[in-house]
Amino acid sequence: MCSYNQVNGKPTCGNPELLNGVIRGQWKLNGYIVSDCDSVQVLFDDQHYTKTPEEAAALAVNSGLDLDCGSFLIQHVEAASNLGLINETSINRAISNNFATMMRLGFFDGNPKQDHLYGNLGPKDVCTDENRHLAREAARQGIVLLKNDLRNSLPLSPSSLKSLAVIGPNANDTTFNMIGNYAGVPCGYTTPLKGLAALVPTVVYHPGCSNVACEEIPDIKQAREIASSADAIVLFMGSSQSIEAEGLDRVNITLPGQQEYLITQVAESSNGRPLILVVMSGGGMDIQFAQQHPNISAILWAGFPGEAGGAAIADIIFGFHNPSGLLPMTWYPQSYSEKVNMTDMNMRPNSKSGYPGRTYRFYTGPTIYPFGHGLSYSGFKHRLVESLPTVMLLDIEEGHPCRSSGCKSIEAVGSACKNSVFAVPLAVENLGDLEGSHTVLVFSRPPRVHNAPRKQLVGFQKVNLRPKEEEVLVFDIDVCRDLSVVDELGSRKVALGKHVLLVGSLKHYFYVTV
Repeated sequence: MCSYNQVNGKPTCGNPELLNGVIRGQWKLNGYIVSDCDSVQVLFDDQHYTKTPEEAAALAVNSGLDLDCGSFLIQHVEAASNLGLINETSINRAISNNFATMMRLGFFDGNPKQDHLYGNLGPKDVCTDENRHLAREAARQGIVLLKNDLRNSLPLSPSSLKSLAVIGPNANDTTFNMIGNYAGVPCGYTTPLKGLAALVPTVVYHPGCSNVACEEIPDIKQAREIASSADAIVLFMGSSQSIEAEGLDRVNITLPGQQEYLITQVAESSNGRPLILVVMSGGGMDIQFAQQHPNISAILWAGFPGEAGGAAIADIIFGFHNPSGLLPMTWYPQSYSEKVNMTDMNMRPNSKSGYPGRTYRFYTGPTIYPFGHGLSYSGFKHRLVESLPTVMLLDIEEGHPCRSSGCKSIEAVGSACKNSVFAVPLAVENLGDLEGSHTVLVFSRPPRVHNAPRKQLVGFQKVNLRPKEEEVLVFDIDVCRDLSVVDELGSRKVALGKHVLLVGSLKHYFYVTV
């Protein structure tokens, strides 16, 4: 699918070097290329890349586009053909690619209800017990435990807890915001309030704000009253599709409206009882106030957890599932968003302009929570099972210029990459008393050449371990594939010099040389 943006000054849906050269040529695509919906129209109406709509339609088809998600080609491709702007070879290619895919899918193999394994699928096959369980399990695995103060830590005990205060505009959402964008009709819908109420004898609920925007002054008095009389408090805050969705960007990365005020006021009434903040959002939030607040004992990020999200959150809070989710992005402070123009896609920082860079790979400033952060109810220990090489020698051919002169890097192709793989056997032990899953992240820190990343993820594996159980995972690290960086001209290079592999607190230093 070709997108709305341009790459190297050319719209992706009108770029033959990308569609035919890279995708079909280098990547060997054996299928069809479709536009992101209306992106051909965008290259004409918004980017003004061609003078006429017929030229835009012809550019897309001649560049390698086979199918338009939208009506632009339907409206203009015939006129473009009549003007001689589209060649017959391109039309034949598009038709062939589309029909070949339809043939593979069995569109022309007779009555699907009689002749195909999947011809009789219907609603009864969607809302099965297995699929409902899968929705709950997917939500549980995606929830991230951001904070867990040992004084009032999670998990809560369902047997000793008699009453629970549930507060916040996201606690009892019934408008399907919890399933996010591009979701089907849910089979059922378990809100957080419903999920928690199934496990606690007495649950008292108050939304705090009339909606998630929380623009009015919250009903602090009643919220504090129910918080002060409960054994534990769970706050459901964050955003919804009314605040962030496709075509709807947030104006800041703080909690909406008066949510922070509501949280802090309730926290002052907690009187040492467990107070859990659950953030439901599509992206990161600046919640530094909650991170540092002594009365907020735990913080969960649930994302938009789907139709079974309320049950999954309850499973985490009451210890029926040991959290294992990790953040897929860095959570930045609000000050970061004020420095970064949202249309500036440069990854690397620029000290002259004050641009801080993007992502964990290049950004070195303060964060709320880093990429890959996530806690568990168990502790996990890593150790190297055997010694790793301290020198990786890349074999370059006779006459290579780096044999006679000092090079800071070499091309990540050719004979140098033939024997560049080494194994990293890593033992992972569950130190806790609960069964739990743990995702091992292996990072590389390359030498500081070509404005290289400060570190980059080169491998990950997830393992489920019983209490005190240990398992050995093996990571195959390919120097050319995994440890290479992109130079100033866009070529992939292996930096020569000292590299570091990082796994949790473990570090292994080694040299790559020729």
